[in-house]
Formats: sequence, structure tokens, C-alpha cells
Amino acid sequence: MVFKWTASRGRGASRTRWRRLLPLLVLSLSVSGYVCRASSELEEEEESAMENIVTEKKAEESHRQDSADLLIFILLLTLTILTIWLFKHRRFRFLHETGLAMIYGLLVGVVLRYGIHVPRDVSNVTLSCPVNASPATLLVQSRGKFYEYTLKGEISTSEVGDVQDNEMLRKVTFDPEVFFNILLPPIIFHAGYSLKRRHFFRNMGSILAYAFLGTVVSCFVIGLLMYGCVLLMMQMGQLGGDFFFTDCLFFGAIVSATDPVTVLAIFNELQVDVDLYALLFGESVLNDAVAVILSSAIVAYQPEGDNSHTFEVVAMFKSFGMFLGVFSGSFALGVATGVVTALISKFTKLRDFQLLETALFFLMSWSTFLLAEACGFTGVVAVLFCGITQAHYTFNNLSPESQDRTKQLFELLNFLAENFIFSYMGLTLFTFQNHVFNPMFIVGAFLAVFLGRAANIYPLSFLLNLGRHNKIRSNFQHMMMFAGLRGAMTFALSIRDTATYARQMMFSTTLFVVFFTVWFCGGGTTQMLSCQQIRVGVDSDQDNSISVSEGSERRSTKQESAWLFRIWYNFDHNYLKPILTHSGPPLTATLPPCCGPLARFLTSPQAFENECEIKDDDSDLILTDGDVNLNYGDVTVSTDGTHDDPDCELAYGEHELVMRGTRLVLPMDDSEPPFTDPRRDF
Repeated sequence: MVFKWTASRGRGASRTRWRRLLPLLVLSLSVSGYVCRASSELEEEEESAMENIVTEKKAEESHRQDSADLLIFILLLTLTILTIWLFKHRRFRFLHETGLAMIYGLLVGVVLRYGIHVPRDVSNVTLSCPVNASPATLLVQSRGKFYEYTLKGEISTSEVGDVQDNEMLRKVTFDPEVFFNILLPPIIFHAGYSLKRRHFFRNMGSILAYAFLGTVVSCFVIGLLMYGCVLLMMQMGQLGGDFFFTDCLFFGAIVSATDPVTVLAIFNELQVDVDLYALLFGESVLNDAVAVILSSAIVAYQPEGDNSHTFEVVAMFKSFGMFLGVFSGSFALGVATGVVTALISKFTKLRDFQLLETALFFLMSWSTFLLAEACGFTGVVAVLFCGITQAHYTFNNLSPESQDRTKQLFELLNFLAENFIFSYMGLTLFTFQNHVFNPMFIVGAFLAVFLGRAANIYPLSFLLNLGRHNKIRSNFQHMMMFAGLRGAMTFALSIRDTATYARQMMFSTTLFVVFFTVWFCGGGTTQMLSCQQIRVGVDSDQDNSISVSEGSERRSTKQESAWLFRIWYNFDHNYLKPILTHSGPPLTATLPPCCGPLARFLTSPQAFENECEIKDDDSDLILTDGDVNLNYGDVTVSTDGTHDDPDCELAYGEHELVMRGTRLVLPMDDSEPPFTDPRRDF
């Protein structure tokens, strides 16, 4: 009994103690839970702070790395400029600045490829995820946080473990859009801005034939030959992927774009015959535009059905229609932008603020390229014809300071962009990670390029000589054949898409084609001129004055100036020039009397002040034997050497009109940008 009581008493006491301790126990558990949560939150905050620190360090390291990469290219350009000066000082013509830039790029590429090793980052994680497509943006969830990753490109299975070792090479590899949107516009615009000169228009028919018909012929010749080479490689088992006929045509289109910058620089220095220079320069400028649109039309070739590489007439005509539509739209857009700029510069007082005037001119010209690309057209064609339009109209409205600024600005941008691209060409031979080198394809490409150029020059020259008074001599044809260098446009078109096996092989082969033509053909220009006995040291103005005095060039110019161009000149001189510029006759003298109010509104006061001045540099092309009458108010000047107002002095600047028999000779003026390169000022 005692035991039981004692036990029951012990149980009662125990319950009493538990009741007293229970609130304390609950409180201690709550406190400990709070402490645990607080410590957990503190740990998370510490981890987040550490992650932010690591992220900031990585961003800082990436910034330094990007700065170092850009510094490499700046040093390349600096070294190239200093070496160019040394070559010019020593009169060393064997290697041009572009070839030199490629050599420096090759040397830097070797150092980056084999001399610099980036340590692997141990935090890399490789996971497999079954996805049917390659998303451009990937969201990854890790510990409750979302991280965004962007697609850089495909890598082979063997390179999965060496991704970080290639990070340095990946850093110096630019997005191909950089070339199209930043580097190409100033090069193409500068070509158009310095293009409109009399020797270009005198050979316009031949230039258009070489640029349009010749480029198409070259494209198909190269494409057919390369397709035969691909079939042979397939039979020999040397083809590691798909390679279709459309790929061969695309390769033919991109390597048909010539860029004889090396040859033209030597031509300028040696003062080679101006007609030969005009043919080469005009062809290279226009065939770049043709090659761009032709390659786009080939890519757009899509027959109906599962097999997109079979021949279909409907698809072919669609591609041809796209070629014409894109070219026409790009041409219209480029001219329209130039016209808008000319009107703004004419009807505003921007010329009183030279900095604003130059800035507007620069932005309007550059935006033409981007506007054309955004509208689905080709920016190369648009900015080329924008440059021609700006030189023909807008340049006359600019103040003298802005005229000097614009020509020097685009000349500088053209120089830097060209040398940057050629330096990058040498660099990519070692830094590009998806090269496909096939000796048989490379040899076939060289043979096809040679035969394609021959099919362009010789047959067309024969046909053109049937209608030309001033024949394209055989030594000129051989020089044009030799001067078909490939350069910036070919490289930009080939690097724009390297996603497939065929495009990677084409890009690698294109590099060899560019290197060989620039080094071998560019370096042998002087020897080729001597071999073909082409005259050098020709002053274009002196040569023209002699031939004009003899009357032979004037007669040949009349025959070679197409009737369509003469009609265009009259329309341009009497209507477009007065509307868009301050030069030319007042519209009140050229438009019908019923358009008097509109004519007075569109004619600037400067036109009335200068109504007795002849200010047009195209007149030297076509004013012969009474073909054109120039009307200035009450003054009519005809090519018979008479005018009805003897008190009005007809002059431009310090140059007087020279009357020789029944022929009126108007000296060329400087109403267009006189670029430093006199041979580009046709």
C-alpha cells in the first residue's frame, strides 16, 4: 500500500512538474526555431552577398578582357599605319597595306591560338537536357533563383571539355553583324561618295556590263565547276557533310565580289590610264552590290516539296523576281534618303552651324544602310546609291567647312574599316573554331575563280568592243583579269553564316582565296603593268585637254554617251539640280509659266544670284554639236558658241568658257567632293 501511494504520489508530482515546465519548453522550442530561421536567413544573405561579389568580380574580369581584346586590334592598326608610312617612305610597292594588315593578323592569331592558355573554370557544369531545338535564350533555376543564358553556338563533342580553354579565342571572334552594320557602311558609302566623275560615266555601259552580266556569269561558272568538284569529292569519300548545288552557287556569288583595293592604290600612285582605272573601280563597286543581292536570291530559292535543293522553274523565277525587287527597292531607298538630305540641307540654315550640318549628313548616310536592312532590302546597294546621290546633290548645299569634314571623315572611316577587316581576316585563320579545310575543294576553288573571272572579262570585252569607239585593248583585259582580287565583301558574306558543314568549308576556303589574291596578285601589280606595257604617269586632266583640243575625245565621248544618259542629263540639269541644290538655272526659267508660284517657292535665292554661272561638272560629257541648250533666265547658251546676252559673263570661279569652233568646252569644277585619292575622282 505504501508503495502504491508513493507511486501515485510520484506520478501526480510528475504531472504537476510537466505542467509547469510545458510553457517553458514551448518557449524554448520557439526561440530555438526562431534562432534556426534567423541563422538560416543569415546564411542565405551571406551566400547571396558572396554570389554578388563573385558576379561583380566576373563582370570586372570580363570588362578587362574585352578591353584587352579591343586593344589588340588597336595595336594592330597602329602597327599597320607605321609600317605603311615606312613602305611609302621607301617606295616599296610589293606589299600593300591590306596585305600587311593580314600578316599582322596572322601573327597575332598564332600567338592567341598557341601562346595564350586560359585556365579552366572548375565551376562549369555540363548537363544533358532533351530539347528538340536550340533555344536562343535559356532560363535555368538554381536554388530558387532563375538565371538567363544566351546561345553562343554549337560545339563538337570533342570540344565539350575544352570550352574554357577556347574562351580567349571566342572573345576575339566578333559577331558577323558587326561587319555588316558597322564596318561595311563607311566603306561602301565612301565608294559611292567618290564615284561620280566623268570617266566613270564615259565608261558607264561597259562598267554596268561587267558588274551585272559579268558577275552573274562568273557566279554560275564557279558554281557549276565547284559542283563538279563536290561530286568528285563525294565519289572519293572526302566529303564529311551535305553539300548541294545551291551551296555551290552561293559560293560562286560570294567569291564573284571583287575588291581590287591593292591594285587601285598602286594605279593611283603610278597614275595609270584613267579609263582602265575607271573600269576596274566602277566594276568593283557595283559588283559588290550585285553579289550581295545574288547571294540573297540564291538563299531564298525554295522549291515546293520536301527536297529544297531540286530544280524548279517557278522557284527560279521567284528568286529572279526577288533579285530585281530587292535591287530596285534598295536603289530607290538609297536615292530617297539622299534626296531628303539634300532638301533638308537646302531649305534650312544648317550651313550656319557646321557641326550640326556634318552630324546630320553622317547620320542620314549611315541610317540608310540600317533602314534598308530593317525593311528587308540590301543595305549595301542602298548606301552605295545614297553616297552617289549625296555627292551629286547634297554636297553642293554644304558649307565649305562641312564639305571638307564629310570627305575627310568618310575617307578616314573607310581606311580604318578596311584595315580592321583585313587584320581580322588574318586573325580568324587561327581563332575561328569551326574551320573545315579540304585540299581538293581549295584547289578546285582556285581553278573555278580563275575560270569564272576569265569568263567575265574576255567574252564581255569582245562584245563591248563591237559597239565602243575607244576599244578595250587586250592588255587592259589581261590587267583586269589579273586584278580580280577578293577582299572585304567576300569575307563578310562568307562569315555571316557558318552554321552548316558546307558554309564552314566555304568560309575556310574563302580565306585562302583572299590571302592569295591580295598577296600574289596585289604584289605583282607593278610587274604586270610592265609586262603588259600599260602606260603610267598619265595626268588625266592634261590627257583630256590634249584630246579635246584635237577633237577626237569629244567625238568619241558623244558616241559613247548613250542617248538615255543625255536625256537624263538635260532633265537633271534643268529640274532636279535646281530643286535639290542651290546651283543650276532657276526653275522660273525652266518650268512652264503656269508653275510660276511653285518654281519661285522651290528655287533658292542663291540660284537667282548665280543664274549667270554654269556650275555643273557633267556638262563636259555631252555638250557637243548642239545637243544641249542651257537656259539661264533670259540667257540661252548653245553649243554653237553664241548667247543672247553679251553683258552676262559666263564663268565659274576663275575658269572661263572656251569656245572652239562649234564646240563648247566647260571645264570641270569642284562641285563634288575632291577626295585625296585623285584616281577615284573620275
